[in-house]
Amino acid sequence: MPNILSVQTALPDNFYDQDQLIAALMERWGTRYANPERIAKFQKNVLVGGRHLALPMERYDELQGLGDHNDAWLEVAVPLAAKAVGGALEQAGLGADEIDLIASTTVTGIAVPSLDARVMNQLPFKRTTRRMPLFGLGCLAGAAGINRVADFLKGHPKAAAVFVSVELCSLTLQKEDLSVANIVASGLFGDGGAAVVMVGDEHPLAHQSPVRVAATRSHFIPDSERIMGWDVVDSGFKVVLAPSVAETVAAEMPGALDAILAQCDLQRRDLGFFVGHPGGPKVLRSAAQALGLTDEDFARSWESLARYGNMSSTSVLFVLADAISDGFESASKGLLFAFGPAFCAELCLLEAR
Repeated sequence: MPNILSVQTALPDNFYDQDQLIAALMERWGTRYANPERIAKFQKNVLVGGRHLALPMERYDELQGLGDHNDAWLEVAVPLAAKAVGGALEQAGLGADEIDLIASTTVTGIAVPSLDARVMNQLPFKRTTRRMPLFGLGCLAGAAGINRVADFLKGHPKAAAVFVSVELCSLTLQKEDLSVANIVASGLFGDGGAAVVMVGDEHPLAHQSPVRVAATRSHFIPDSERIMGWDVVDSGFKVVLAPSVAETVAAEMPGALDAILAQCDLQRRDLGFFVGHPGGPKVLRSAAQALGLTDEDFARSWESLARYGNMSSTSVLFVLADAISDGFESASKGLLFAFGPAFCAELCLLEAR
């Protein structure tokens, strides 16, 4: 089994509690909205206590079009990614020159060369390190990145790999868009980065891993493109967020879970912990109800949502870092999962050592 050695999280320095953010949005939108009190209601309903932002709040008005927002993304994302990767490598006891693959994901900025290449110029990776940039997967990419790296390590059991995610969702806010989707997104999404170090089963450090990847599964839902994603417009990334997200999660989650459990001849009762993407209150409740679980089963996801908001692909890695820090019962099994654009799910069956 591929092994997870370490997870390191990283946050921008600029933190604002939700009341400060609501006040700023009310100042911008309040006089232009028929029922301005609904703006605050939408913001509070997502149950986020505060968020880290890529930039100080006053800088956002300086950003005009897609180019400005993307330049700001590069300014913040590259050092944040390098910080997360460097910390994860230090935790794992590995040097950058010992890494055979670096995978990266984001859906909030565009970089060519990609984020992984820019991190390689910040840290002493060897020239032969393979690169795997992932773009367009959105929130599910945290789980998908672990799964794709696990696929690589199954074929290269002596190798070591790093997966890094950076999402600066605040840079996608559409300042002139008063749609419900944009108002909800403005209260829900936050900024952050995280990196995961993984090794194959024949790597010398494999025995130090706290948790292993037992199975992976992708679950694609045809003709669901308008449930979640971006429309790329002159002003940047405009959110696509359908009201049916929670319903879709509830409908699709049971079958996807049972399918990955069947791969390992397991039942739902065999799962002892859950690492779920904190997509929002409705999504978490729908997933819990569909699986016959409670809010307590997703306690780490609820806590992450309240502390940081939904950081897209980065969020589930924050939850994973908390789970590893808390510790696992020996040989216990758990599920890591996330949903995102397509509409699609990625599931990862974990096994503690």
